[in-house]
Amino acid sequence: MATTQTPWGKATTVEEVTVPQRAAERRFSTLVQLLETADGEQLVRFSYSTGGAVRRGPVTLRARDLERLQAALADSPTLRRALKGVAMSR
Repeated sequence: MATTQTPWGKATTVEEVTVPQRAAERRFSTLVQLLETADGEQLVRFSYSTGGAVRRGPVTLRARDLERLQAALADSPTLRRALKGVAMSR
């Protein structure tokens, strides 16, 4: 499992979902990660990736991208549970 630095200290990536996106000719992906700190606290991080480089800045999802995220979460039950209660259904 990969570790990453967060404002709350180091955390391990438990699950990750990638949503491919496209705007005109630009291709990028949104990443949603379930992280866990050493003391067991769960964190959810949204970021985006361009050409393999992960960037934090604002993440923008269109309605159809949210549908792709919902589909991808079917294979990530722990991350799906962490996001439960987030308005993602129509």
